[in-house]
Amino acid sequence: MPDWLTPSHVVMIGLLVVFAIAHSGLAALRPYGEKLMGARLYRILFALVSLPLATILIIYFFNHRYDGWQLWNVQGTPGVATTVWILSAISFLFLYPATFNLLEIAAIQKPQVHLYETGIIRITRHPQMVGQIIWCIAHTLWLGTTFMLVTSAGLVLHHLFGVWHGDRRLLARYGEAFEAVKARTSIIPFLAILQGRQHLNLVEFLRPAYLGVAAFILLIWWAHPVLIRATGSIPW
Repeated sequence: MPDWLTPSHVVMIGLLVVFAIAHSGLAALRPYGEKLMGARLYRILFALVSLPLATILIIYFFNHRYDGWQLWNVQGTPGVATTVWILSAISFLFLYPATFNLLEIAAIQKPQVHLYETGIIRITRHPQMVGQIIWCIAHTLWLGTTFMLVTSAGLVLHHLFGVWHGDRRLLARYGEAFEAVKARTSIIPFLAILQGRQHLNLVEFLRPAYLGVAAFILLIWWAHPVLIRATGSIPW
């Protein structure tokens, strides 16, 4: 084995594979699960499986982010830290529109599969994929390690699979209605707008949920050192 391939690289790949199978598998089984146990109970099951796996991933990532080879180190370069924080903030604006209806997320309201064509969906039909790629670019630039490259590759591949998987599930549920939305939107950010198939309506971004996302970004900025210290106390 090459000397950069520490055991943590292999463990991280394994954790990403397990999370991807659990997360995408439960999403694929949602129609059957909701018929069997109801939408609310299935959302709770989804959360009970996904959240612990995601927590383990985050803790392990924090504790091993500098493993392997350090391919570059630009942390002392003027402007890099600011660029990384700006890219990270932008990534969260793409990553978390899916959490706008927190009552559905918490299963207080009946969780539903929505067919959106407003707000950030006008920019890209798969904002979580775009947000994850931006986050990976920012953190790969900052860390510059082989461990970060392996982690980014796994996350991006999972979200690219999610593009195909998500479109497939929406097509199965909505049929021609989804085909019409698909024709008016794009996966690549702003492509449908540039091609004239879509237009940007900035008024749709003036909603309280975006203030919540902004508050979350500020919270992450403030808590980032605390999270690193807290996860460092866990011997994983």
